[in-house]
Parts: sequence; structure tokens; C-alpha cells
Amino acid sequence: MTDSGSTDPTRIPSLPEVFLKRTFSLINSTSDRNSLSLVCKDWYNYERLTRRHVSIRNCYAVTPEIVAARFPAIRSVSLKGKPRFSDFNLVPEDWGADIQPWLSVFVTAYPLLEELRLKRMSVCDDSLEFLAMNFDAFKALSMLSCDGFSTIGLEAIATHCKNLTELDIQENGVADVGGDWLSFFPENLTSLEVLNFANLGNEVSFDVLESLVSRSKSLRVLKVNQKVSLDQLRKLLVLAPQLTELGTGTFSGDLVSSSVNELESAFSKCGNLQTLSGFWDPSLLYIPALYPVCGGLTFLNLSYSVLGADELEQILTHCKLLTRLWVLDTVGDKGLEAVGSHCPLLEELRVYPDDPLDQQSGVSESGLVAVSNGCPKLHYILYFCQRMTNAAIVAVAQNCPNFTHFRLCIMKPHEPDYLTNEPMDEAFGAIVKTCVNLQRLSVSGLLTDLAFEYIGKYAKNLETLSVAFAGNSDAGMEYVMRGCPKLKRLEIRDCPFGDSALLSGLSQCESMRSLWMSACNLTMNGCKKLAQEKAMLNVEVIKDEDGDDSLANKVYVYRTVAGPRKDAPPFVVTL
Repeated sequence: MTDSGSTDPTRIPSLPEVFLKRTFSLINSTSDRNSLSLVCKDWYNYERLTRRHVSIRNCYAVTPEIVAARFPAIRSVSLKGKPRFSDFNLVPEDWGADIQPWLSVFVTAYPLLEELRLKRMSVCDDSLEFLAMNFDAFKALSMLSCDGFSTIGLEAIATHCKNLTELDIQENGVADVGGDWLSFFPENLTSLEVLNFANLGNEVSFDVLESLVSRSKSLRVLKVNQKVSLDQLRKLLVLAPQLTELGTGTFSGDLVSSSVNELESAFSKCGNLQTLSGFWDPSLLYIPALYPVCGGLTFLNLSYSVLGADELEQILTHCKLLTRLWVLDTVGDKGLEAVGSHCPLLEELRVYPDDPLDQQSGVSESGLVAVSNGCPKLHYILYFCQRMTNAAIVAVAQNCPNFTHFRLCIMKPHEPDYLTNEPMDEAFGAIVKTCVNLQRLSVSGLLTDLAFEYIGKYAKNLETLSVAFAGNSDAGMEYVMRGCPKLKRLEIRDCPFGDSALLSGLSQCESMRSLWMSACNLTMNGCKKLAQEKAMLNVEVIKDEDGDDSLANKVYVYRTVAGPRKDAPPFVVTL
């Protein structure tokens, strides 16, 4: 930078170092910090020296050594591992994404590490023990869709993390080997603010849990597992009326030592509750106990609750402030009509299938239209259904033009508009034409290349596209690759796209974060050509034991500054 007397109009005048350091330390937005770091060399250095949190969306896009060299003062790390299709068992378990190499670097680079948030990472018990034993300032651990660990690893975290404020384990492949891991928390631990063990299967000692909740006066998030009874839940609510998020255990059975009125009274004292989840096996008898807190709820997660339309409506009549709602399709179209009638502020709706193989029940196009009629602020939809029509989606787009996320899953592959027998092209055409702020799109049903032509022509803000069982030819993918300039992630399975489609987006691939293609028409030669043309990409082929060596059945392409990964198993071929 030039000094303050410079006459160069293109240079930024020097600012006091103390001022810059203080200013940068107050900026939390990652995108803002990234933009500021590009202004000049001095700002780049101030930004890197004052950054306390780093988010890494692909653990193979960079190495831990590169991260540590760039950002020397990190206190919090978010790290994602396996491709999203690992959620559908399309990625072998021993594919990679091991957390230990990161911890081995962090122990020297970030001895004051306080938070670690992991998604789709492989985490063994030894790694959890290493984390607990080597980071004295560690406070918060969140693991979502991770695997490889057991409750023995949780015992190590509970035992050695003396200042723990958060233990959040969600939807993980946890080996619950028994033993009361909660009892390993020291009796003088009072710092817990978040405790989530909802997906663990075994019963925990309620006396231990009760004591832990009682002394954790700052606890704001508590999500227990299915083994916690209604009577036990009532006792926990009495001890922690300050909760803002609650995940209940089972919501049926007998209240042994109290009445429904006492349960309702316990809920009525929880005036700060904004999020409710859990409700395994809900009973109509106990639903009224929720009414005192429903008026303040903004998020209601009923995705574990087999509820009918009448039960859902009983709850929703008291939930006027809901902005997020997750339900199972057992609520039916009538239940979704209740959503449209009672949730005018709703912004996000997710409808999951209770039984994907049941084609006789669930929800249809009428339920989705009813929601769109009553919820004009809706901008995020995830909708599993057995049937749909073009006209319905056109109406939904007109009712809710502010969609940023539209994820429609018609569960039977290649299913056309069931009334006209036409492809679903015009439905998704209406979404991308009308919803100009669309960032994420999942398509399904019978789709020709025309649907992808619409996407390429109109979806200029699209960042993530998921495609399954769709398209006629390579042209479909070519439209997308050439027409969506902001595309960051493309996920494709069981589509007739081949080498020509893959290579049509050479420049786009290099700017994207990742590309997944499985059960398409790719060959090893096509993948090799992509790798040769774009050195900044890792092109990985996951080989099948009995597959044709000339074909590439599962391909994962991602941008990286680290080069080919060193821990690839034998079935992963890096080109």
C-alpha cells in the first residue's frame, strides 16, 4: 500500500493497524471476510490473522496443513467429508474422510481449538479420545451423519472436556455399546448449553441425566432419545424451563407419577421454547399438553411422528408463528390443507415418506397446492410424493415466486403427469422461469431434455442441482453446464448422460465445488480427458468389483488445491 500522501487514485490509503485489526475482528460473515481479503495484501493479512472460524465444505479440497498456514488463529472449524450420496448408501463405508489427519495437525496449529462441527466424516473412538485429551480449551462438538464411533468415544469427550458447552450428535451411525456414557460427565460440570443424543438407541440413566440437566443452568437445547418417557420429560422440563429447543422422547404410554395437567403445567413454564422435535409414537391423549408452548414455536419437527391429519390440525391451530415445519406424509393432503389454513408465516416445509414403498397413501399435488395457497412466504420445499401434475407445480410457482429451494421427489422413477401422461417438463420450467432467486433444485418424474433446456435458460442463480432418472440424451446436461453460471454442485444418478455431456462443461467443472455422477454412461476415457484438461480437479472413479474396467459407474469430481488424496482406498481410482 502507498502512504497517505500517494496520488495514485487506485490505491487505498493506509489505515492504522490497531483500527484494522479491531475492525476485522468484529466481522463474522465469511463472505464479507472473503471479499475484504481481496482488497489488497494488507487487508488479506489482517483478515487471515483475525479469523477465528473456518468452514471447509470438502475435506479433500484442501489439506489441514494449508488451512493452518493460511489461518493461524482459528478457534472453530466446520468440516464436511463424504459426498451427499453417501446418505443413500452409494458411497462405500471405507471411502475416506477420516478426521484424524486433521486433528493431528490441529493439535500443534490450534492448541486453543474450541469448536469442531463435522458432517459426513469418519470418526473413530480413538480420534474422539485424542480430541478430548489434547485440546484443553475445547467446548463444542457437533457431528451430523458421521460414522465409525461408539458411546465409548462419547465417554472420553464427557470425561476430559472440562469446559464442554455443546455435545450434539445427529443422525450418526453410532455404535451404542451400552454403559451409561452420561455418567462420565464430572459432577462439577455446569457449562452445558446444548445436549442432543436423540438418535442413540439405548436407555440412559435418568438419575444421571436429571442431575446433569439440573446443574446446567445455561442449557438451552436438550434433545433426548426415544427411551425417555413422558413422566421423565416432565421432570426435565421443570428443571430446565429456560430451554429454547426441545426434542422429546416417546410421547405415549402412561404418566406414572403425574397427570396430563401436570405435564401441561411443565410445558407452560417453558416460555422461551421456539423449536420442538421428537414425539415418537405420539398419543392423542397428550397432545393438548403442548398447547401452552405452541404459540411461540417457529420450528416444529414432526418427521419422527406418525400423525394423521386431525392430530396435525389440532397442533397447528395453536402454532401461528411457525416458519419451519417437517412432517411425515401420513398427514395426507388433508393435513397439508391444515398447514395452508393455519401457518401463514411458513417459509420452509419438508414432507418425508413414512413408507416409500406404499403407493396407496401419502400426499399428492392437491396438498402441495393447498400449502402454496395459504403460505405465500414459502421459499423452501422438500416434498416426497407418489404423483404430481404440471398444472399443480405451475400454480405453486405462481403462488410462491420466492422459492430459493425447490426439491420435489416423485418416488416412482420416470413417473409422468398422472392426469395427462405428459412429461413433467413444464412443471420445472415454471419453477425456473418464475422463481428467479432459485438456488437449489431437485427434479424427478418423467423428464425430457426440454426440462434441462429450461433450467439452463432461466436458472441463472442456481447453485445446486440434483437429478435422478431423467433426460433423453447428453444435450440435457449440456444445457445445464452451459447455462447455469453460478452452479456449484451437480448431483446426477441413473441418467443417460455420457462423456459428451461431461466434457461439455469443462470450464464450468473447474468453477464448481463438486460433481457426482453414478449409473450414467461415462467411460474411463472420458473421465481421463477431463482430468487431463483440468489439473485443479480431482477426478475419482469408484470401481465396482464386477464392473467393466472401461466404464466409470460412479464418478466424483471436485475442485482442490491439495492434489490427489493420499488415503484413497484401492477401489477409488484417481485420474
